[in-house]
Amino acid sequence: MKAAVVYESMYGNTHRVAEAIAEGLGPMAATEVFSTGEAERMDLKGLDLLVIGGPTHAHGMTRSQTRQAAVKDARSGAKELILDPSVEGPGVREWLDSLDPSSGRAAAFDTRVDMPELLTGHASKGIGKKLKQHGFELVADPESFLVSGDSDLLPGELDRARKWGQTLASSLKDEQQRN
Repeated sequence: MKAAVVYESMYGNTHRVAEAIAEGLGPMAATEVFSTGEAERMDLKGLDLLVIGGPTHAHGMTRSQTRQAAVKDARSGAKELILDPSVEGPGVREWLDSLDPSSGRAAAFDTRVDMPELLTGHASKGIGKKLKQHGFELVADPESFLVSGDSDLLPGELDRARKWGQTLASSLKDEQQRN
């Protein structure tokens, strides 16, 4: 099996979650991880699974204004935030909008602050919706991985991301065996 994990990350959390998901997929699927900027050149043909994730900003996927505000926050020095090297690439929303209609299996994830989802929203739900609009079948419900108010991944979230990757790989393997 062949899989790709595409991410948008501001402070590195979503990037680290994407890597952990790829590790979970690894034993059952040859998996590569791409930032949205790297993925602009990616050929989706031949993938058994496309996993896409991004940070949650203002109840959903990032927008140009929310990304600019996050960069400004990091550069202000008021908080100890380090920008991810991929921060200059397109957001997940723009990357998804640039895709041609396709088909295949996919999954969506996000990172969001550890607060009630009514207050934070989920980028992953919007990502999943856009994937379906492009012709993809979601193999799992959208998943959120949690960060603190200081933008640090909560303990155990990377392990949970690896397990989610394993679950995704197992569901694909089970489906292939049925067909």
